[in-house]
Amino acid sequence: MTKPDKPIGSKAYGSIPHIPGSRLGPGDYTIHQGQASICTTDARGRTVWVQTKLDGSCVSVARIDGGDLVALGRAGYAAITSPHQMHHVFDAWSTHHADRFAFLKPGERVVGEWLAQAHGTKYDLRDRPPFVAFDIMRGTTRATMGEFIDRAAGLLAIPDTISGPIEPGAAMDTLDDYGADEPEGVVYRVEHNGAVEFLAKWVHADKVDGKYLFGDPVWNWVDTDGGAT
Repeated sequence: MTKPDKPIGSKAYGSIPHIPGSRLGPGDYTIHQGQASICTTDARGRTVWVQTKLDGSCVSVARIDGGDLVALGRAGYAAITSPHQMHHVFDAWSTHHADRFAFLKPGERVVGEWLAQAHGTKYDLRDRPPFVAFDIMRGTTRATMGEFIDRAAGLLAIPDTISGPIEPGAAMDTLDDYGADEPEGVVYRVEHNGAVEFLAKWVHADKVDGKYLFGDPVWNWVDTDGGAT
């Protein structure tokens, strides 16, 4: 069977390396200790941002060169072509809320976590949108946190954000967990000279990936009002 084309011609989002001491999964890797120190103790002239790490499906909405919006899965394929129901639900949600993505320019995409179906964490989303944005990208280039917040905040939910450097445990004690039953961890974003230099993440040792993906789907969010949330 021939795979469908990727609307942006590439993967929509890559992997984020871990801080040493984070729980690693198969294929995961860590940053070096110098980078970890920038995140946690000494910024060395960098700007460090720390956000709540959310546990769902990484998705995005892209404005392709013709101006159309398309919902994508992490691998870069159109969400509507996914074999998983949660991605079809995301495609419908993003279409219903197309006005929230009006800020995107051709060639840009906003990336976030789709929390409608539980993966390894359950979320109480009764008063929270199921899509949480964390990046605006042009190719492989990320917007700075300042640009991201200026453009996306007020239109889309974003993870709780604080400034660092700060140790992961202290960050988790400070950040809102977005209604998680078992908060997963944090994501660090390091900026230097007006650009994003690197990202890193920390996941707590007891995290079990995908424990709710076996058997019938476990839904954190169910559309009961035409996608209005």
